Amino acid sequence: MAADKGAVRKVLDKAKADGRTALTAPEGKALCDAYGIAVPQEGVANSAADAAKLAGAMGFPVVLKIVSPDILHKTEAGGVLVGLKSTDEVSKGYETILANAKKYKASAQIEGVQVQQMLAGGQEVIIGAVTDGSFGKLVAFGMGGVLVEVLKDITFRLAPATKDDALSMLDGIQAAEMLKGVRGSAAVSRDALADLIVKVSELVTDFPEVAELDLNPVFATPKSAIAADVRIVLDFAPPAPRYRPSQQEILTSMRRIMQPDAVAVIGASAEDGKIGNSVMKNLINGGYQGQIYPIHPKADEIMGRKAFKSVKDVPGVIDIAVFAIPAKFVAQALVECGEKKIPGAILIPSGFAETGNVEGQTEIQEIGRKYNVRLMGPNIYGFYYTWKNLCATFCTAYDYKGHAALSSQSGGIGMAIIGFSRSAKMGVSAIVGLGNKSDLDEDDLLTFFEQDDNTHIIAQHCEDLKDGRSFAEVAKRVTKKKPVVVLKAGRTAAGAKAASSHTGALAGNDKIYDDVFKQCGVIRANSLRDMLDFARGIPKLPTPKGENVVIITGAGGSGVLLSDACVANDLKLMAMPADLDQAFRKFIPPFGAAGNPVDITGGEPPKTYQNTIRLGLEDPRIHSLILGYWHTIITPPMVFAKLVVEVVEEMRGKNILKPIVASLAGDVQVEEASEYLYDHGIPAYPYSTEIPVAVLGAKYKWARGAGLIR
Repeated sequence: MAADKGAVRKVLDKAKADGRTALTAPEGKALCDAYGIAVPQEGVANSAADAAKLAGAMGFPVVLKIVSPDILHKTEAGGVLVGLKSTDEVSKGYETILANAKKYKASAQIEGVQVQQMLAGGQEVIIGAVTDGSFGKLVAFGMGGVLVEVLKDITFRLAPATKDDALSMLDGIQAAEMLKGVRGSAAVSRDALADLIVKVSELVTDFPEVAELDLNPVFATPKSAIAADVRIVLDFAPPAPRYRPSQQEILTSMRRIMQPDAVAVIGASAEDGKIGNSVMKNLINGGYQGQIYPIHPKADEIMGRKAFKSVKDVPGVIDIAVFAIPAKFVAQALVECGEKKIPGAILIPSGFAETGNVEGQTEIQEIGRKYNVRLMGPNIYGFYYTWKNLCATFCTAYDYKGHAALSSQSGGIGMAIIGFSRSAKMGVSAIVGLGNKSDLDEDDLLTFFEQDDNTHIIAQHCEDLKDGRSFAEVAKRVTKKKPVVVLKAGRTAAGAKAASSHTGALAGNDKIYDDVFKQCGVIRANSLRDMLDFARGIPKLPTPKGENVVIITGAGGSGVLLSDACVANDLKLMAMPADLDQAFRKFIPPFGAAGNPVDITGGEPPKTYQNTIRLGLEDPRIHSLILGYWHTIITPPMVFAKLVVEVVEEMRGKNILKPIVASLAGDVQVEEASEYLYDHGIPAYPYSTEIPVAVLGAKYKWARGAGLIR
């Protein structure tokens, strides 16, 4: 059925005219009726006799609830009575509820008592919606009744949610098995619940004034899902949406910013120790082949290049201006960049919002908007784009080209990225500092890297998302083509705004990030090391063609830990078919163990590793391999590494490509062996059973989200 938006508008307009920020239960029912959200039979009584008459007509048992715009939490006010089984009980209950309400809040406006058909049986769940400061409207689902407060088992998706989104929510809570029926109870109707979630998401999307919504409890049965109670909180003054250019406008600007043909350095200096000096050195010594224009009010020449007093004095076109001047001079210089029609300003200076100078940051934002200059920063280390030999930064130079694009809000994290990348020989396409994110943020970078042929994977560190909804919309598109890894700092931060609904109170900021990232296919890293290992390892692995993972190990203990890591990373250990089990047993000693993990034991010669790995690659039922090596003199680390590479390359020659990761336990020689394996396209890690499996798990998460696994 089509939603009756006119009926909803009438209710909301009345609430606004009354100066109210919440709807009464009957008004909430009207909104539910308008969107086809099933609720029990009910009516509003203004006397004990009316209440008894209504109850008799709908049948016992019934529930009584106070109706007052001034009492949102009815249970706390003693304004709810359940299980009333006769007209006499209803009449007395009516008087009791009125007395409780007046005692709770003497000034409360009482509109009557709601008489509602009492639902029996079924699983209690909660369906709701909240308004998040970054992501906007979100729909929620979890276990209902008191369990929602005790267990806090709830999951979120961006609204409007699709039917597939809604169905994924049913599987996204810890108690998902309860919905499928346990200990003889019947499974609930997944379609009925999913339809209810979709309708709620459409309601809050169509009417932004609905800030929070609770359907709690919803009674889910094998045939239906009916909301026993509805609570709706309103906000008639939501913040204005953040300005966003179109995707084409973003891409046009970002191409010139990330791949500039001409760079101006505002505050360029010939004096060692100055930021403007370091930027100039990095640009020149880094091999950048474009035009470099030093900007200085007094110098005629800096580092062999003609200096200009202002960017407006430069005769040619300028793509970006790197600012290396104190914060107090930035605004005026930015105006000159605008007048010169420079599309990008790289704002290294600190001293803005991060120090409390919000007014100064607002000023440069307004200038940037006025002149259509995109701002990177302020308070950043600059950025690198290696395929242009561009080091627009005062940090160390970096010229190891590759295909991972990384960004960070923090300068310290940026330097960690540089150090790891150099140490691990991980080539990068770009490293970008975002700092205060006065303008450019993660989704601008995603828009550019999506179409950048030099970038194969994108990894981003962020402390917040200025516009989470925009990020999610772009990420959902980009992750279909390239993996996106995000390290979101501040996992323990809770939402700052006090919430009136159960759903709102449970909308911890980090839980929302977790669920939205899953919804849009983003791989979430739990640590900096995870982010860096994923950025390095995911591109090395072929895309798996199925879920069946097999562990081949020379040590039983490693096999157990690798199995645990598979569970932790949502990887499916293949149930070994009898014929394949027998095939493996031909190559391992009688005291070894087939099944999965395949334990070849530690005393086996190289041939045993070779034969079992070859079998694992050749059998089409196996989709990925995890290798657990145990250092012995019989099969030394480099012997193991070379035989693995030999088998893998043999299979590649037959067009057999499967993801393989390796965990190497042993003396220090396993470090060299791991590096050799990595150099040949096999992510391998000494002294760790967790990291290789996490990398494989991250590859699977991306492939599933992108719809690449059959």
